Parts: sequence; C-alpha cells; structure tokens
Amino acid sequence: MGTLAVIPARFGSTRLPGKPLVKINGVPLVARVYRQVARCERVDRVIVATDDETISDVVRAEGAEVIMTPGNLSSGGDRVAWVAEKVDEAPIVLNVQVDDPLVGPDMIDPLIESLESAAECSLAVLAKEIEDPAEVTDQNIVKMVFDGEMRALYFSRSAIPYPRNPGAVYYKHIGPYAYRRDLLLRFAGWEPTPLERTESLEMLRVLEKGFRIQCVKTARDTIEIDTPEDVDRLERFLRKHGDDVQ
Repeated sequence: MGTLAVIPARFGSTRLPGKPLVKINGVPLVARVYRQVARCERVDRVIVATDDETISDVVRAEGAEVIMTPGNLSSGGDRVAWVAEKVDEAPIVLNVQVDDPLVGPDMIDPLIESLESAAECSLAVLAKEIEDPAEVTDQNIVKMVFDGEMRALYFSRSAIPYPRNPGAVYYKHIGPYAYRRDLLLRFAGWEPTPLERTESLEMLRVLEKGFRIQCVKTARDTIEIDTPEDVDRLERFLRKHGDDVQ
C-alpha cells in the first residue's frame, strides 16, 4: 500500500463544539471531508480517527473506515501518528484536517506526487499565493518562503519576506500535510523546538530537526471551519459554486 490518508476528528473544539458533526447544507463536516479525500486517485486508504462514538456512527454511515483513538491525545497530528503506527504498510501518510472540506484531489494528488518524486524531503505541504493584502499581516495566516526548488526555508505568522523593496509575493500554507511515515512517527516523539514554541508552528520543528519540506503551489484556496461565521461563508460559497468541488 502506498498512501494512507487520516482525518483526525475530535468532538471537542473551543470555538465550535462538535465541529466534525456540524452540518454544511445538511451534510456533516466530517462526511464532506471524507468524500473529498475518497475521490483522490493517489490515496489508497482513508481512515477517520476519532475518540467519539457519535462521530464514528456518522462516518460508518458514509461507508468509511474508522479507528477509535485514545481521548488523551493532545492534537490531530498525534491522532494521525497513533493510527499510522497501527497501519504499518503505508510509507506516505496524509493528515487531512476535518475543518477543511474544500480540499480535494487537485490539491491532495499533486502533494503525494511531489513527495514521491522528492526523495530528500520528508514532508510536503501546499503553498497558496496570497491575494488579499489583509492576510499578509494576519497572524492567524501562516506565511511561508521557499527556495528555487520549492524547498521550505521558513514559516511564520509574520509577513515574510519583509517588503524592504517593492515586488514581494507572499504565500500561505493551507490544507493537508503529506508525511513519510518514518518522519511522522519520529515527529510525534520530539519535544517542541525553540522556533516552534516562539511561533506556535509545528512545521518549524521539522525544519529545526534538519528535515526538508517540499512545497507545492496550488491555485485554489480553501475555507477552514472554526466558527459559525465560517459555516455561513462556506454555505454561501457552495450555493454559488455547487457541491462539485475539485
């Protein structure tokens, strides 16, 4: 087996309790994310990782595979690593967030392809050019810079690069993570690193440990669901564009 996609779905959420079960135009969020991932040609197996029986029931009704995880795992990444350790035949493991229902094959398949072809990289992430100037200074938007080979140089909540001269182009990180399984299992056991603690960005832990990250440009944006207002925004988007997202 080549690629495992894990969708961590925790019931608890500070800003939107029961987030995976929130209905978007009548369809639970976790079901929407599963349907998108299941369409990807380069994903061989999809597992929803949850600690909640209600979420499990909804996912099984979709015909999806579920693995129940311990309730004391502190992050979605920890749930993905826990599942990956149980499913040892997958050399590439994707972490697909349950709050990102617009992520589809046009994003996930190229991400997997890039990791398969970049032997020196252990993690691949998406890079979307920022079009709204307000996002450049928004600390909730993770900015990224990379070299000529699309290898990540740094991630930050600040505006990078600093616009000392005109003409800067800004990129943000969106969507899933594609890990080599070995890195994912090692990552879960590492303590947070200094830059990671400063910026609260886990990707900096990977860079600080000396591993390379492949960046893949994507032309399409997503709408992450964290608040009721995000739900309204996504429903307006789907009414305008339809449910047939790439």
